[in-house]
Amino acid sequence: MKDLIRVKSLLSTEVEELLNHQVRKEALSSSIYLAMASWCNRNGFDYSSEYFFKQAEEERHHQLKFYKYILDMGGNAVSPEVTGIKQEYNSFREVFEDALDQEISVTQSIKKIYARCLNEQDYVTNEFLNWFLKEQREEEYKARRALELFEVIGVEGTGAWEIDRHVGKIKYDSEAAD
Repeated sequence: MKDLIRVKSLLSTEVEELLNHQVRKEALSSSIYLAMASWCNRNGFDYSSEYFFKQAEEERHHQLKFYKYILDMGGNAVSPEVTGIKQEYNSFREVFEDALDQEISVTQSIKKIYARCLNEQDYVTNEFLNWFLKEQREEEYKARRALELFEVIGVEGTGAWEIDRHVGKIKYDSEAAD
């Protein structure tokens, strides 16, 4: 049995394509965050650099979760090519503006898959996507809070240094306090 052929995929062709698109989107996000980490490092924002290295690793983990899910469902997971990553930013703030834009784009992409699955009554994939929707709520929150630091603290004087120190401390707690 040199080449084992799966009898049938549990995914429709359209959902499989959307999931493979998401694999690429997560790989792109990971690469973007690596570029942001590099820019922050080169510009003396060590805490933000570490924050973006962690974000890159998290996005890579998400990519692999989607990839493995496609395979588990009998589909054909495609390893993505990622090119054209922005390497330079005009300001510290621009890095975080782009990070928020990237998270919103990922959320919209997942919502598109979810809507397609609802239409097809693919409840198994929607259940899988629920974890990612919750994760995106957290990621968008943290990205917005990081960007808000620029308004609250400002970048004048030691402001950029203070922002850098606070970025990694942003936490999200979805549970209301008692």
